[in-house]
Amino acid sequence: MHFRRYQSNITASEERLKLSLWASGDEMWDWNITDGTLYRTNANGVYTLPSVDLDTFPPNQDLIHPADLSRVVKTLQQHLNGETESFECAYRLKSDNDSWNWVLDKGKVVSFDDDRPSRMTGTFKDIHQLKKIENDLKIFAQSIESIAEGVIIFDAQLTVIHINPGYENITGLSASKIEGSKLKFKKVTMTLAQEIKSEVDRCGNWQGDISGHAKSGGSYMAYVTANCIKDEEGKITNYVAIISDTTKRKRTEAKLVKMAKTDTLTGLPNRNAFFNNLQKQVSKNAPTAVLVFDLDNFKKINDSVGHQLGDELLKKIGNRIKPLSGDDNTLYRLGGDEFAFVMEGTNDIHKVTLIAKQILTLLSTAYRISQHEFVIAGSIGIVLYPDDGLKPETLLRNADTAMYHAKAEGNKYLFFNNEMNKQAVKRLQIENLIRHGLKEDYFEVYYQPKTSLKSDQLVGMEALVRFITPKKGLISPNVFIPIAEETGQIIDIGDVVLRKACIDMKKWIDKGVIKGRVAVNLSARQFTLPDLTERIDNILLETGLSPHNLELEITEGTVMDNPKHAITIMHQLRERGIHLALDDFGTGYSSLSYLRKFPLNTLKIDKAFVDDCGTNIGKAMIDTIVTIARNLSLSTVAEGVETQEQKDLMTSMKCDSIQGYLYSKPLSAKEFSRFANKQNK
Repeated sequence: MHFRRYQSNITASEERLKLSLWASGDEMWDWNITDGTLYRTNANGVYTLPSVDLDTFPPNQDLIHPADLSRVVKTLQQHLNGETESFECAYRLKSDNDSWNWVLDKGKVVSFDDDRPSRMTGTFKDIHQLKKIENDLKIFAQSIESIAEGVIIFDAQLTVIHINPGYENITGLSASKIEGSKLKFKKVTMTLAQEIKSEVDRCGNWQGDISGHAKSGGSYMAYVTANCIKDEEGKITNYVAIISDTTKRKRTEAKLVKMAKTDTLTGLPNRNAFFNNLQKQVSKNAPTAVLVFDLDNFKKINDSVGHQLGDELLKKIGNRIKPLSGDDNTLYRLGGDEFAFVMEGTNDIHKVTLIAKQILTLLSTAYRISQHEFVIAGSIGIVLYPDDGLKPETLLRNADTAMYHAKAEGNKYLFFNNEMNKQAVKRLQIENLIRHGLKEDYFEVYYQPKTSLKSDQLVGMEALVRFITPKKGLISPNVFIPIAEETGQIIDIGDVVLRKACIDMKKWIDKGVIKGRVAVNLSARQFTLPDLTERIDNILLETGLSPHNLELEITEGTVMDNPKHAITIMHQLRERGIHLALDDFGTGYSSLSYLRKFPLNTLKIDKAFVDDCGTNIGKAMIDTIVTIARNLSLSTVAEGVETQEQKDLMTSMKCDSIQGYLYSKPLSAKEFSRFANKQNK
């Protein structure tokens, strides 16, 4: 009874074992090493391996793939020798249909005979599918490691977990340096990085061009494809970026584009670039000036000295004029000896004519090439967009027309628009007149008296320039001063006025005609001169006038262009004892925070406020200026006082002094002497 129960338990146990093996897919083997028999147990029952030969090791040798056999024998022998705790080996085993399947074979010696292994049991499992997956992964991994593209893999927190050799080659960064670290950007902004991540999170991928800094110090350009990997629940677990190095291609493309837009001889932008860029300005409806010029009689130069020297001359012309280019100005070579200079964003006739004259001056300066000296001249045709044409082709055609007229009429430059041309010609005449006037001493100084409102006495005068020519008569300051400012002639005019004013003031002080100061205006161009203080020192030394008898008037706009520089210059002048007045105060954009830092003596109330003093707003403005001056311990001078009512108001406002036609118009030196003597009596 007990034996039957025992037998039943064994049978049940065997049944459970078979079911377990069947369910797991594993097979069990039992090898009697002594007699060579090998039993295999699986779902198909138990069977003995047929034709067992004691000299065959292992017994199933014929079923093991020849390429794997030596490895199996070695691993099995090591275990039988007691070198390993168990036997484990993966190899290919022939199936019933004569195909090779990968199996994982595990076993262990379970009994010995005289210390020699006599029995060994184990299991093996079909892992063919796993091996296929492993092989696929291996191929995939090898592909990643061998491709030229860079691959960088991150976890969900953007920590780098792997980079391939391609990435190292492109960026110069090694895996040991960045794996395990957070993603960092050098040339890619964090804003762009966040945009990329957001796009990948939203759509699953992002593609685009980026540039970065290589470890070598240079830069690289790359096309990037970024993707994310999600788990079964749709949660992002990793980010992957594939980087294709496009540096060479992009540079080649840029070089080709540049070649297509560049003149090979001079290196300047060519005719194609001229039309493309001009079309951009037209599309933006931006005011633009186009100056087209060529060389007079260039063909004769080529015919006499040869095309090679002619080409060298064109290169030198390009190099000489190119510095006039900038952010908004560009020089082009259109072909042959024809060039174009485009000024973007402006129709200002003064700026345009200034550039035209600079080009002509540079062209006319002698060139020396291979022991030949060339003195050349050019003609310029000028058009303005949109007035002179709405298309690049039209603008160029009209500029050419103006250039040919300029050449025929002997003018150096000519506007296509007749009215503009009249202005330009007039401007050139004034410029030449100023040059002649400086040479012939046509600039005189007139003086407008300043009177104290407290004492009603003469306390000084303002020196005013007058340009008086024998043929043209008096040239208005409103006409010649803006032109002189642009050409730089105002510097020479300013020296003339300061010298003459100091000479007259010294004479009047010595004769007892006047006490006080002569006020001389400093132009914006003078104020920016690096040697301004030295120039003033020399004139004072030359004329013998004390610095205490000189006041310099500086406009509000001039000092506010560069307040810090202005403060430095003003302190240098004040240290010499020269008084400083701020002219046009309140008409520009003064900053009170700077005003208190300026070492001033006087604020001048502009004539515009004086004219408006009959209104409440006008009175309030004057009152404000006087109050500011008083709080800063500055004196005040009201300009352009012409009526008794204006004088009375300035007195009530506690203004210190006035100048204007109520007392006197500007006077010549002789007239001022008589006026001052009369005042003294």
